[in-house]
Amino acid sequence: MLSVKELCSLLKVSHMTVRRDISALESEGEVHSVPGGVRISRSIRIEPTYQDKSTAHLAAKRAMAAHAATMIRSGQTVFLDAGTTVGHVVQHLEGKKDLTLVTNDLTTAVRLSDISGLDVFQIGGHVDVRNRSTVGLFAAGMLGHFNFDLALMSTSSWDSASGVTTPSEAKVGVKQAAMSNSAMNVLVSGSEKYGLIGTFNVAPLDLFDQVITDSSMPSEELAQLSEAGVKIHVTET
Repeated sequence: MLSVKELCSLLKVSHMTVRRDISALESEGEVHSVPGGVRISRSIRIEPTYQDKSTAHLAAKRAMAAHAATMIRSGQTVFLDAGTTVGHVVQHLEGKKDLTLVTNDLTTAVRLSDISGLDVFQIGGHVDVRNRSTVGLFAAGMLGHFNFDLALMSTSSWDSASGVTTPSEAKVGVKQAAMSNSAMNVLVSGSEKYGLIGTFNVAPLDLFDQVITDSSMPSEELAQLSEAGVKIHVTET
């Protein structure tokens, strides 16, 4: 990260000029402004495999999933987006009544089927083998047949300027279809993904009713998001 003061000194320009240029670069997704300075945005061109993600940041993922599960009420229809963090929600559903769970995550669907009393729908479509999920036009089309009370959404990349993004075009329509048919949208994503920017835009952060992240998120980033009106819950591990 570089502070505004450092940039003024390095470039030999005024504070106003630096602020103007930061704003222009941020609108293009090239940098991410933080209180008192700026840092370069990091692009993501390909997601890690499901196997790689399943063993990373486990404590933080479990804590985020536990909080997300408290939002699920009996009688609801809930979308569980593909991803290892949202997948941990399943272990908290035992005993909940009259729930309809819809997911495009193959592993999550299998785990849900082991819990008695749940009505489970697996979304069909093209199988993304790396991420063990269904994506694409057919998957998005099937989601249009549901009305969700709650959609728990995942992402590989997010930040305050670009919102939720993805390196996979085939995931865009699926995520957007779930969100557009949900009364409440919640993003569940770790701090390690913040500041990453994928090739394709999914949704700005103001379309989410809440963002659940972990305690490793820098305080200055949390302050900036709060100032922008984003409702954030930080889980402790």
